[in-house]
Amino acid sequence: MKSINPATNQLLKEYPEHTAREVESIIEKVSEARKIWSETSFRYRGDLFRNMAACMRADKEGLATLVTNEMGKIIRESQAEIEKCALTCDYYAEHAESMLTDQVIASDAGRSFVAFQPLGVILAVMPWNFPFWQVFRFAAPSIMAGNAAVMKHASNVPGCALAIEELFLKAGFPENIFRTLMIPSSMVEAAIKHPAVKAVTLTGSGPAGSSVASAAAKEIKKAVLELGGSDPLIVLEDADLEKAVQTSLASRMFNQGQTCISSKRFIVVETVLEKFTSGLIAAVSALKVGDPMDPATQIGPMARPDLVDDLEKQLKESVKAGASLLYGGTRPGRPGCYYLPAILGNVQKGMPAYHEETFGPVFSIISVKSEEEAIAVANDTEFGLAATLFTEDLERGEKIARKIEAGAVFVNGMVKSDPRLPFGGIKKSGYGRELAEYGIREFVNIKTIWIR
Repeated sequence: MKSINPATNQLLKEYPEHTAREVESIIEKVSEARKIWSETSFRYRGDLFRNMAACMRADKEGLATLVTNEMGKIIRESQAEIEKCALTCDYYAEHAESMLTDQVIASDAGRSFVAFQPLGVILAVMPWNFPFWQVFRFAAPSIMAGNAAVMKHASNVPGCALAIEELFLKAGFPENIFRTLMIPSSMVEAAIKHPAVKAVTLTGSGPAGSSVASAAAKEIKKAVLELGGSDPLIVLEDADLEKAVQTSLASRMFNQGQTCISSKRFIVVETVLEKFTSGLIAAVSALKVGDPMDPATQIGPMARPDLVDDLEKQLKESVKAGASLLYGGTRPGRPGCYYLPAILGNVQKGMPAYHEETFGPVFSIISVKSEEEAIAVANDTEFGLAATLFTEDLERGEKIARKIEAGAVFVNGMVKSDPRLPFGGIKKSGYGRELAEYGIREFVNIKTIWIR
């Protein structure tokens, strides 16, 4: 596996892959370690996750630099990602036991209750865009619940994958509670088939999710999928336009637009369309392009050359179909995977920018006449991950939020993941939930015990 810096296109390091026999051996070792781990106390596990949080904070600069060098995220966002992982470790160290305590339920028994018990070894198939956060989002609750884990990370972030495994050892976890599998996607199905693997979680593309879910279904093993999104951001006539513009900018440009929950379709009531559009153009044009290691940089590279190619193709096809290129959408004259943010107007049904997930810095503006049309357009997608809407009438905002088909709706604020709130989508954005008590209960046996 090759680690290539997307800001320079230079090779950082090559890593050997595991053989099929090595993968089988690793999974078996993790399975054996899990048997002992599942008998440990929540207090013991929590202390180790607090150690983990401390280790990440102590080496935040080094870990953040690794993230930026491997996938191009600007350095302050990489630093924030490491801090968020540490926060989540602390959160589950504090709350896992109460989330999984026995629940007594009255029935015809002398005593009946629900117990939450770990499943075993969980296989995680993880993406490159948040190479630490996506992992800890699943690992902290799953391992605190008494499971152990093996992970196949994205092939362009092998350094991050191995660094996470090393963090578990540094924090004092027993060996083989968390292991990284250095394998290509073609070897995932064999890992799913291993008898010790009891469930699988994937964050990634729709085709990857379909493949993993199919393989898990054949083995009758549970899967949780967090897939793509074409998230709407609705701007109503009574919105705070300055807040709407700034939130749109932050959401779409975060991680250079390579975020499943970033706003991608900007659905604006026509009476405020001109003001919103001019404000957005002014905000985007003020952003600084540069080296992602420079704290002043606001636009860094995308993660890989093929991602730039795919995004540019979607933009050009949308313009050919009648969309207006209002700003940007070009490659600056510098090395690396840079692509200047683009603002598209007159986006309509039938265009890639309307229907497809644009995984990069493209703002697709769709004009509507009314609240009802805005809701209809927001729901006119095969995805259902998250949505945002802006209105100064909070009662109105709540009513609209209930009508939008998505796993989360944020009113007057940017969509974000939070360990206190469940995270996940519907439709082709996947199924199952991560985070909060819902996430920690995805990979446990919810067992009824009835005693008379």
